[in-house]
Amino acid sequence: MLKRKIYNKLLAWKGKKDNKGCLLLKGARQVGKSFIVDYFAKENYQSYIKINFIETPKLKEIFNGELTSSEILKRISLSLADIKFIKGSTLIFLDEIQECKEARTALKFLANNDDFDVIASGSLLGISYKEVSSIPVGYETHLMMYPLDFEEFLWGVGYDKQAILNLKSFFDNKEIIPQVIHENMLKLIREYIAVGGMPAVVNTYLASKNFSEVHNEQQKILDSYFDDISKYASTTEKPKVKNCYLAIPKELAKENKKFKFSTVEKKATARKYKNSIEWLRGSNLVNLCYNVSTPSFPLNAYEKLDMYKIYLNDIGLLIAMYGFEMKKAIVDDTLEGPIKGGIYENLLSCMLIQLGYKLYYFRNDNGSTEIEFLISKETKIIPIEVKAKKGRTLSLDKILSLNEIPYGYKFSANNIGIIDKKITMPVYMAMFLK
Repeated sequence: MLKRKIYNKLLAWKGKKDNKGCLLLKGARQVGKSFIVDYFAKENYQSYIKINFIETPKLKEIFNGELTSSEILKRISLSLADIKFIKGSTLIFLDEIQECKEARTALKFLANNDDFDVIASGSLLGISYKEVSSIPVGYETHLMMYPLDFEEFLWGVGYDKQAILNLKSFFDNKEIIPQVIHENMLKLIREYIAVGGMPAVVNTYLASKNFSEVHNEQQKILDSYFDDISKYASTTEKPKVKNCYLAIPKELAKENKKFKFSTVEKKATARKYKNSIEWLRGSNLVNLCYNVSTPSFPLNAYEKLDMYKIYLNDIGLLIAMYGFEMKKAIVDDTLEGPIKGGIYENLLSCMLIQLGYKLYYFRNDNGSTEIEFLISKETKIIPIEVKAKKGRTLSLDKILSLNEIPYGYKFSANNIGIIDKKITMPVYMAMFLK
């Protein structure tokens, strides 16, 4: 079984005594939400009641009528055979809750009953919230789940936590990594790029080491995403959402990776497609990285909401969208050109999102200075430049000349090095930026 960091967050939520509320587990489809809750329930509760509103639509009737916790429990007992309510050791899991807006409203009333715990989960909550008559604000603890990060991938291929800590010591101490370790980690990060972090795909890779099977599994996930677009997007939005999604790999292959609607359709405007982008973001299929007018704290005060780059939520799915041959080019490290830079930017975007950062970048008006990512550390802005190959870092050097910028990172295939305020790190070390 794949070990996931989010399991400890579930334990922390369970152990919280006051104002715990219901847990709302969010994330894109097939990142492993249902699996981790099933495992969590098995390990920590004597009774587990699971309601999946897609698998069993009829169970929506449980939430028709009065929504007090006593009435809901009564209807659950009438709808499901062989269930038990064990005080203090029962977990109720409402899976795919976006399919039942009344169940989302009911979380407010279920949260007031301390006799059992409630977890709700959904893949499309970000696009269905407008349908809910009453969002239970203050009664939900929100938790976002992402595909496996690189550290979790390393656990899967056999590295234990001590090995990761040993690797982290080079990051903390800014010491050169022994070449044999460095080369092996570069190989592993390239494999991670090709495979990505979707649990079903990672399990396929670990079981078979067959990239053809990996690609087939990725295609199944992409097909399920397109099925969701067909099922849940409005009639007028369906083709626009799909075309925006398909345009992202094309945009990332360009030198200037700012998302342009003309890539979707010639002479297209933001007015026509902005709702499609919001749909993709609401379903957690993409991450938006906003341009800021100045690299200063706080970054959200300077974000330009009409200027952004778009990255896929999983690096492996991006590679799959380029076609099977791209896997060999990535793993063998033979890829060249702007497309390689876009792939490594998407990798860093996933790693930063998984660490809890919101994505920002800086590009001045004439395009002479561009920093791929900016993060905040204790009110200080840290610039991050990503280099898929060796090269000069003119933009990073320019930003580091500012007194208010304490230091910055260049992530590439190179080993660790420091020149003044510029810290060069291998790309795999980005997992330690927290």
